[in-house]
Amino acid sequence: MIPPEVLEGAPGAQLVIISGPSGVGKDTIIDALRDRPRDPDYHYVVTCTTRQPRPGEVPDVSYQFLTEPDFLALRDAGELLEANEVHGHWYGTPRRQVAQALAEGHDVILKIDVQGAMVVKQRVPDALLVFMVPPSMEALFQRLRSRATENADELELRQRNAAIEIARQGDYDRVVVNETGQVERTAAEIEAIISQEKRRNAERRIRVR
Repeated sequence: MIPPEVLEGAPGAQLVIISGPSGVGKDTIIDALRDRPRDPDYHYVVTCTTRQPRPGEVPDVSYQFLTEPDFLALRDAGELLEANEVHGHWYGTPRRQVAQALAEGHDVILKIDVQGAMVVKQRVPDALLVFMVPPSMEALFQRLRSRATENADELELRQRNAAIEIARQGDYDRVVVNETGQVERTAAEIEAIISQEKRRNAERRIRVR
């Protein structure tokens, strides 16, 4: 892998990582954050993945959908901030997209799994890690079943991984419960956490390695 140069963000710009098990509602909460007026707007990182698009997903908006050879070429060129295989597919964070948005003064929102979050935290120690949890495991499994986007084997794998991921919530800076039917409240809580972090570190420049 080619060692990339260190890039630096504008004063006060934050890198916020949002994690949580499949089915906890990460996409729904991020959509709610998009709808809340803010100046400047958050920058939402478009993750790279080798999995196929699901119904309703838009290339280069939902994800950057890549072939495995193209994905691995980006990884080997040092162009991914992190790259991990999750549920049988590769996912990775475009490094320059993150750095450019921070340099322009945007707070960057990165939706990422637990493995990737720990890698990013090593490379960007000042990143703010927020973990979303469901009100209960049964509520989580019901959400997974109701969305009907996985076959039986994939659903079982995601349920097993959910328990493992939730056990890692202690590695995060903040934990937020996404209560069923309380999307706006959860989004407001995450936004308040980000605002608090900005006030505490108004002059800090985040360095992306």
